[in-house]
Amino acid sequence: MNLRQRLTHLPRETRDTLFHLAVIGWTIAPHLLHLPLWCGGMALALLAWRARLAWTGGALPSRWIVTALLVLAAGLTLWTERTLLGKEAGITMLVVLMSLKTLELRARRDALVVLFLGFFLVLTHFLYSQSLGTGLWLLVAVWGLLTALVLAHMPVGRPPLMRAGWVAARAAALGVPLMAVLFVLFPRVGPLWGLPQDATGRTGLSGSLRMGGVASLAEDDSIAFRVRFAGASPAPAQMYWRGPVLSDFDGREWTRLASTFPVTLRPRLELAVQGAPLRYEMTLEPSRLPLLPLLEMTPDDETSAPRIEGWLLTLRPDGQWQVDRPLSERVRVQASAWLDHRHGPRDNVLGLRDLVQLPASYNPRMLQWAANLRAQPAYAQADAHALAQALLQHIGRGGYTYTLEPGEYGRDAIDEFWLDRKLGFCEHYATAFVVAMRAFDVPARVVTGYQGADPEPQDGWWIVRQRHAHAWAEYWVPGTGWVRIDPTSAVAPDRVQRSFSLRPPPGLVAGAFDTIDPALALLLRNAWESVNNRWNQWVLNYSRGQQFDLLRQLGFESPSWQDLATLLIGLLCSAALAGAGWAWWDRRRQDPWQRLQRRVQQRLAALGVTVLPHHAPRTRAERVRGAMGARGEALAALLEALDRERYAGGTVSLRSWWRRFSATARGAAR
Repeated sequence: MNLRQRLTHLPRETRDTLFHLAVIGWTIAPHLLHLPLWCGGMALALLAWRARLAWTGGALPSRWIVTALLVLAAGLTLWTERTLLGKEAGITMLVVLMSLKTLELRARRDALVVLFLGFFLVLTHFLYSQSLGTGLWLLVAVWGLLTALVLAHMPVGRPPLMRAGWVAARAAALGVPLMAVLFVLFPRVGPLWGLPQDATGRTGLSGSLRMGGVASLAEDDSIAFRVRFAGASPAPAQMYWRGPVLSDFDGREWTRLASTFPVTLRPRLELAVQGAPLRYEMTLEPSRLPLLPLLEMTPDDETSAPRIEGWLLTLRPDGQWQVDRPLSERVRVQASAWLDHRHGPRDNVLGLRDLVQLPASYNPRMLQWAANLRAQPAYAQADAHALAQALLQHIGRGGYTYTLEPGEYGRDAIDEFWLDRKLGFCEHYATAFVVAMRAFDVPARVVTGYQGADPEPQDGWWIVRQRHAHAWAEYWVPGTGWVRIDPTSAVAPDRVQRSFSLRPPPGLVAGAFDTIDPALALLLRNAWESVNNRWNQWVLNYSRGQQFDLLRQLGFESPSWQDLATLLIGLLCSAALAGAGWAWWDRRRQDPWQRLQRRVQQRLAALGVTVLPHHAPRTRAERVRGAMGARGEALAALLEALDRERYAGGTVSLRSWWRRFSATARGAAR
């Protein structure tokens, strides 16, 4: 007997136990990515042990062994988490307890405890992730747990798993309308699943910049944010999403400036805009920085400034939008930007001297190169614009290469890049440009953020990925303010004009997919991201404002919490009354089995066979043989078959059986 045949002929108890263990393993599996290795190994070992006992019919371990394992798990949890309280420790213990409880599956009560622990464990997954993939995985887990629960309440016979699964699916479907009503109308005190999360470990922009920092992000294809424009979309060359502005350089790292000048002497934003605003909406993925990478330039006024309920947003003097805490959750932002703008002081202020400072003893050859250029007659009296163009021409004609793999640079990285190797990514060109401008005594600074987007929108949303991370420069001009300049455009114009970023060499799996059909891989990825975006927009980002918008559409002029609660309570009461009415009607319905028995009794009476309502089909078969003899053998055989199907754990279609019985009875009556 092969494995499939053996599985088919397993005893009911063994089959159900193995199914329960499989469902528990499926429910636990996503947690293995977040819990300690010992917890995952212990849970899998316990499930495998219990499966072996069910397969071989072995005796369950004693309570002393289970208690010892519980004490061991508690000790390991205390050792790894330093506590038995909190999210991580609590989930770790829950996984272990659920696995240990399977070693006590002696009665249906034990199975119910395990199953209800499973439903609670499903909820804990959303403490880690609320993605569409997690939702689909847990939907299967809930269906499996409901199927196991249905099996536990079907103690007679050997009902097929598919039958129990169908009953579970129908039961879940009955709850979908109530679930939808609660989702739409249940009051929200913040974004859905707005649980505190650690921002450490997330990819994205950093608050500082070292050589190679942005290049490492270019290898990350994950989504940074999605954006949708109310009107015509700007060209990729106009999509500069402003992030950290870095003005302090210690020779190795660029960081945000901590000026020692009084506030009155520091450069202010002094934003001036022209033309019509460009309205847009963004959905930002969680990041590790407390900032919004908004389109340059998004001012702070009543019609343009971004707003996030429950967050404090501030526009800094350097044009960066700051929030009061890291974006540890997905947020939606609506704002307006002016692509035609000027910002920064028009007149020289003392605080600009911070932006010409360079660390002593670093990059001496670069400083000498700048001094030699400045000493040339053509540039002796040149203004900031002319000097900036001279640097761009030098980059374009100097044999520089735009690459993700420039190699490691030493202590004087700018010297080595600018004068020797000439290999670099965007941050190499931006930082070298700023150092050169400061050497010319022109205030300059580095701006990091994102530039461009994917070539085509998905469902009207442009996707900006981490690989669109970029660094550019700004220099100050008297009477004008800050001027944006992108030195990368001199060596890699497609990076700026068309958002054609460099791609790292693919790994083994990605390379295999690209070899098979790169277009198909791109199509599948875009389709998944489009579906995931709809999940984010319609489910995860469903907010209190959208609830009030729905109430306005339903006729409420000025919706409030009271209106929302009244509508929700009214719908729940109506659903409760409808459920009570259905239960009353269902209680008064006649059991199909009893209806069949009555019809069989009537048909047999017409043939001259007297049976009583309480007679089982087997008894009725005997009376048919006694009253009709050989003429009633076929009817008796059908009644005995019905008896076997009814009481031996099989399944039978009462309707098809009645059709066969009626045809046979008509033949016997002739």
